[in-house]
Amino acid sequence: MNFKEGEILYFDKPLTWTSFQLVRHVRYNLCRRLSVKKLKVGHAGTLDPLATGIMIVCTGKATKRIEEFQYQSKEYIASIRLGATTPSFDLEKEIDATYPTEHITEERVAETLKAFTGQIQQIPPAFSACKVDGTRAYDLARKGKEVELKPKLLVIDEIELLECNLPEIKIRVVCSKGTYIRALARDIGKALDSGAHLTGLTRTRIGEITLNRCIHADTFPQWLEQQEIETEDNN
Repeated sequence: MNFKEGEILYFDKPLTWTSFQLVRHVRYNLCRRLSVKKLKVGHAGTLDPLATGIMIVCTGKATKRIEEFQYQSKEYIASIRLGATTPSFDLEKEIDATYPTEHITEERVAETLKAFTGQIQQIPPAFSACKVDGTRAYDLARKGKEVELKPKLLVIDEIELLECNLPEIKIRVVCSKGTYIRALARDIGKALDSGAHLTGLTRTRIGEITLNRCIHADTFPQWLEQQEIETEDNN
């Protein structure tokens, strides 16, 4: 493998890690293994700290392919709790309001999900990496400032109800770049005349890449020791 020339690695991002922490972990171990001080490393598609699953990490000249990977369809498995909302739409923040769920049935959930397939307009969460006048929305939101974000046009290719143990549901979503599953949970709650927030999220596929092809972050140093490494650029 030639990490300076460029390699593409697939990781299962650990829970609570930021995407940047994973990139930093990969860069640190690669620089140590290669005995270099610098190495270009980037990722294709951010995952929230409370999400797990596939992250594509590119090194060297392969970082030029990041945009290509970002535009590939993605599949997620999401756990959602109906009847309660949080400011972040997930477990980062405490529940701020509760709503009735007695009127919700499995049949109604399944029917409601159908309305979210195809092209949809979605307002990103205030707790997101979207920029407002050059500042990340989550930086403003965490300071208690009002954040107004414009709706974005997205495509939901597939949405499937996997489990329904009300008020908890589990869904599978195949979607386009830029989709916020936390915001989808919010909108599903509203469509059910209730509230909702995300309690778990795993990205299970990017393009043709699935979780079973991923390296675990904690075993990456050992994995790296077993690889045959080229140290010279192929120029």
